[in-house]
Amino acid sequence: MAKLSPSTLVIIVMCCYWATIAASQSMKYKDPKQPLNVRIKDLLNRMTLEEKIGQMTQIDRSVASADVMQKYFIGSILSGGGSVPAKEASPEMWIDMINGFQNGSLATRLGIPMIYGIDAVHGNNNVYKATIFPHNVGLGVTRDPELIKKIGAATALEVRATGINYAFAPCIAVCRDPRWGRCFESYSEDPAIVRQMTELIPGLQGDIPANGRKGVPYVGGKEKVVACAKHFVGDGGTTKGINENNTVISPHNLFSIHMPAYYDSVLKGVATIMISYSSVNGAKMHGDHQLVTNFLKNNVKFRGFVISDWQGIDRITDPPHANYTYSILRSVEAGLDMIMVPLNYTEFIDGLSYLVTNNFIPMSRIDDAVKRILRVKFVMGLFENPLADTTMVKHLGSHEHRELAREAVRKSLVLLKNGKTVTEPLLPLPKKSAKILVSGTHADDIGNQCGGWTIEWHGQSGNITIGTTILSAIKNTVDPTTEVVYQENPTPEFIKSNNFSYAIVVTGEHPYSETVGDSLNLTIPEPGPTTITNVCGAVKCVVVLISGRPVVIEPYVSNMDALVAAWLPGSEGQGVADVLYGDYGFTGKLARTWFKTVDQLPMNVGDPHYDPLYPFGFGITTEPVKSS
Repeated sequence: MAKLSPSTLVIIVMCCYWATIAASQSMKYKDPKQPLNVRIKDLLNRMTLEEKIGQMTQIDRSVASADVMQKYFIGSILSGGGSVPAKEASPEMWIDMINGFQNGSLATRLGIPMIYGIDAVHGNNNVYKATIFPHNVGLGVTRDPELIKKIGAATALEVRATGINYAFAPCIAVCRDPRWGRCFESYSEDPAIVRQMTELIPGLQGDIPANGRKGVPYVGGKEKVVACAKHFVGDGGTTKGINENNTVISPHNLFSIHMPAYYDSVLKGVATIMISYSSVNGAKMHGDHQLVTNFLKNNVKFRGFVISDWQGIDRITDPPHANYTYSILRSVEAGLDMIMVPLNYTEFIDGLSYLVTNNFIPMSRIDDAVKRILRVKFVMGLFENPLADTTMVKHLGSHEHRELAREAVRKSLVLLKNGKTVTEPLLPLPKKSAKILVSGTHADDIGNQCGGWTIEWHGQSGNITIGTTILSAIKNTVDPTTEVVYQENPTPEFIKSNNFSYAIVVTGEHPYSETVGDSLNLTIPEPGPTTITNVCGAVKCVVVLISGRPVVIEPYVSNMDALVAAWLPGSEGQGVADVLYGDYGFTGKLARTWFKTVDQLPMNVGDPHYDPLYPFGFGITTEPVKSS
């Protein structure tokens, strides 16, 4: 074997060195010092059609694996409602699962990391032991954007605590009819309040820096997450509140009621926008090029990516999935960038590949979608920090976050009645009494007080996560000498034989979400009305109503001494007792009109036929009791 001369060796080494330097310089997309658009262009130019379509594909964790991520170049994974690594999974289990998927993405030719999404709509609500904040229907009552921003920041930390970096929130629907099963996800019937509540976005993502560009996606580091304004557009205005139905509306009302919060969201740098299942004047939003591309992208100048809802493109046809190739074509042509497939991903990938290679969809449309997805991934620092670690675990369900949720509960309560006469208020209640009664299906049930989108998609009654029930909160608050008797549905005879000083009835709706929650009658399920009648007919009572919307209560109000709308307060029931017993005053004002009968619906503030039981903006205020 011939020996190489020293000079030849030096030349070879130098060549290898400069080749390495040249390669690293040419891989501009991997260099965080490069301008954003340079990184996007460099990476896009390297990508095959297969890799681009992979980036446009979002799949559920139930069908994901490291091998799937690597083979199909999948751009995103989600956990649908209740889609968890294991029952009561720890943050470490979430992190291990997600990093396992991410390692599959990083093993691809270009190493493009995936983004992991979850419905964190009132805290990181799929996750056991997370802080569960009040649902939006209660938060709108507060009219406190700074509080909502703090909730966004806390939610971001709890989402990051499980290795997740994308939250499908906020829902900025303007619910115009409480018969809609998603009304609890809406802050108000008033677009002005919904606009205020878009402060959740800088809470989740961080504030755009002073020198930052308005309207461009912004995510401020490893303690923040990608947000998602949803559901574009008109989801809260469907006929009779039927979920996923048709919103029949004039252009003026569409743009003055349902659109304004999207302007604010884009200005605040929201990174993604999710499309609504519903239609506007018969046109399915998942296939609406005029509103998605011409208006949102070209007019409003939204620069993030547009994502479908779960199997949203399937529902372009009736029945759903009847012509999936057509659904792919319509939705991608309309301007959707990422498709929440989320299960049959090979069918989607094959269908979109066919449409592009046969010139039904131009490559320019694919490139637009992928540029937007890459823009978000670069902006959030995903290429520099693709893997999660356990440093954030401490934030899940932290004492600080639970105290914030407790504050939000206090501020979301609305006092609708206080005393059978103005001169004889029942609230605040005395902490020291001989014996008091607590009753109702929702008094000692953490699942009921949290509502839908809690641990499971539809939520669930029972001891489903960690928190403080309202019964526990009452026991924590009253004087130690006060005897607290709990009976879920007592008989009149039991009540009369016990000489109670007063009673607290906690009842309302059971957990639901989406179409399951649609209701044409809006009645409180039994035994709620029976409990109210029996208890309030026998002893002084305050009714604490747990519901995701106004419900039929007019027949029972005259029997009550006091009535509190507590909405869906979440895990921190202590906030309810804080105000019932006067440690804090009632401050909440209705952000929704409370109707008398369902025949009046839809009825919103400003309507000519406005004749509510309690009008928009109503709420009796009380002062805190000064401790002696």
